[in-house]
Amino acid sequence: MDRLAPFRQQLDALAQDDRLRRLNLRQGIDFSSNDYIGLASHPALADAVRNALRSGTPVGATGSRLLRGHDDVQAAFEAKAARFFGAEAALGFGGGYVANFAVLTTLPQRGDLLLMDDLSHASTHEGARAGRATQQMFRHNDVGHAEDQIRAWRQSGGTGAVWIAVESLYSMDGDFAPLADLAGLADREGFLLIDEAHATGVYGPDGRGLSHALEGRENVLTLHTLGKALGGSGALICAARPLIDFLINRCRPFIFATAPSPLMAAAGSAALDLLLSEPSRRDRLAGYVRDFRAELARRLPQVATSNSQIMPLIVGQNGPTMDLAARLQDRGFDVRGIRPPTVPQGSSRLRVSLNLNATAADVVRLAETLEEFWPDM
Repeated sequence: MDRLAPFRQQLDALAQDDRLRRLNLRQGIDFSSNDYIGLASHPALADAVRNALRSGTPVGATGSRLLRGHDDVQAAFEAKAARFFGAEAALGFGGGYVANFAVLTTLPQRGDLLLMDDLSHASTHEGARAGRATQQMFRHNDVGHAEDQIRAWRQSGGTGAVWIAVESLYSMDGDFAPLADLAGLADREGFLLIDEAHATGVYGPDGRGLSHALEGRENVLTLHTLGKALGGSGALICAARPLIDFLINRCRPFIFATAPSPLMAAAGSAALDLLLSEPSRRDRLAGYVRDFRAELARRLPQVATSNSQIMPLIVGQNGPTMDLAARLQDRGFDVRGIRPPTVPQGSSRLRVSLNLNATAADVVRLAETLEEFWPDM
């Protein structure tokens, strides 16, 4: 019996559909990472980690937060982050995926409705499937459709709270959620969970996120990742104190997991300080976005762009997308192709991620190279 045959067959099918994934080392000019304002290599973060080690902070948390893994560095960082983002309390997790999954498998209760934007992150959909609440999706950024879904659920007998889960900035399309309208809907129906993963550090006053004006409401929860613009790893859930306390008491991914390294809390604290002391980083990134959009509008007017640092350049089919990515990589640009199931069928794309690890001149050169190769597609 060849026990591995089913796995080989599925891998062969992925390869035939140009969807087989491989791990590729970093090389070339960074147009693919989420290190948007260039903090991952910032000396201040390295110094924060060194200083924490010198003061006796361990590398590992050594256990769950409810056992011996609750470190004073992590506690201080959570309190600082709650003040920075404007929430009543904050709770740290090992990453954004587990934080989303943790919230959605813990807070929405049986009899509630979990309503998700259909382009929400995979962690949201996995949390919904594993959770207790009834789950529904609404068309991307369509608040009217969300209202229709809630109305139909209420008419069918639904009486619980509605939990609306969205991203403030969508990771594959680079567009923004209508947060004010969604907050109004949540005020009438229940709660709003906003994943700020790609907005934290880039948007809002001092990089506090697109949802900053909504922080502190009892029915608004925000997720701020540390592994993108803040340059480290991990994530924070910011919310009203009773919701944070409920997670501490009932959230299995929190209770039974080893806590994140306290060194990442030290790095995260330094990153928050940098958002205040180096605002020019956000200004430079905004300049890259303007320049790239202007260059593509001039050189490839048929190619749509976004208004954010995430630029999805839709090619369509899997093979041509990966061929174009490979040609750009050969020219020294680290641009990656994105294929289904990460994006819908027929919408394979280059995900150009503008960040400060490239220069303004690199941004223009990438646009020039895209113009050179695009007619071949």
